[in-house]
Amino acid sequence: MKKHLTERDLTMWQQTALAAAMLERMLPNYKMFSDAANFGDYSVLRNQLDLIWQRLSQGKVKINYEAQLEKLEDVIPDVDDFDFFGVHPALDVCMALGSLLQGMQENDAKIIGNVSLLSKGSVSYYLEILLASEQADNDEIVIQQQDIDNHPLMQWELESKRELVTFLAKAKENQQTCQQLKQMALTEGMSNLGIEIDR
Repeated sequence: MKKHLTERDLTMWQQTALAAAMLERMLPNYKMFSDAANFGDYSVLRNQLDLIWQRLSQGKVKINYEAQLEKLEDVIPDVDDFDFFGVHPALDVCMALGSLLQGMQENDAKIIGNVSLLSKGSVSYYLEILLASEQADNDEIVIQQQDIDNHPLMQWELESKRELVTFLAKAKENQQTCQQLKQMALTEGMSNLGIEIDR
């Protein structure tokens, strides 16, 4: 039986590129929250992710990780300050970007791996809220883990990651691969929560 490739089968460069592609799918969630809440600065996150892509494409690009992590710190929302759902995926985006920057700084694949965990966690939490709202008329709301796991949005999340991993395992570590990855991540024109992306 053919075994599924996982992140652990990838090189450090490939794992970093995977995390950057996963973040492309998460980033619109921050923008939507930022616009709605009039909080934060989407361009800070966009610029940081662009910088990471440049580093992956050209290698010579230097990133001042401390400075970037400080900039990120200033635009992280506090969930206690906002009373609508959008703050949660926005926080996940910030944590994922922070993990990627920190993982690159420390050359630590485990920290970089947090990005896909946070992306999946975002989808899972969103589906919990969604499924609970569909049961709002019931006296007792019961959400099974399998309802979340089998939901088309979660299936899409897992399938997207598998496609990226499979592509990366055979790809060259260069600029063209980075461009193809970004294209793959955004091909559906939606964030990982199924939110349409403003082009």
